[in-house]
Amino acid sequence: MKHLVIAALGLGLLAFGGTAAAANCSIKLNGDDRMQFDQKEVTVSASCKTISIELAHTGKLPVAAMGHNVVIAATGDVSAVNAAGAKAGAAAGYLPKGDAKVLGATDMIGGGATTKASFPGSKLKAGGDYSFFCSFPGHAALMKGKLVVTP
Repeated sequence: MKHLVIAALGLGLLAFGGTAAAANCSIKLNGDDRMQFDQKEVTVSASCKTISIELAHTGKLPVAAMGHNVVIAATGDVSAVNAAGAKAGAAAGYLPKGDAKVLGATDMIGGGATTKASFPGSKLKAGGDYSFFCSFPGHAALMKGKLVVTP
């Protein structure tokens, strides 16, 4: 009986420890000259007040030839945001200004550069269907991934 109580207490502590873990509030990605991000899935918590995005372009090509950014949108809005970004052009960083479908985005950068941005965590709902992608024309076909949002 004593062992059962100790085992139950141990399981209770393990369960509590699991819920006490710190929420992940940042997205960190590397992009390269092969038009690929280093991750296909990232996880953040909807409980974060602010979500930060960090991008490092590990390639060598300039922004005009192989620019990269990170855009966060509902998966169903990716095509529309990409089309609007292409229309916005290079001067706008291939990103439609003021588009509510863009939940968060970094600047467009070239090889060797890094950039950071942030957006309110309240724009994400736990369990929602979100994606991250690069909006440079043609890049989203390869440079994309799933953004998992936990409570």
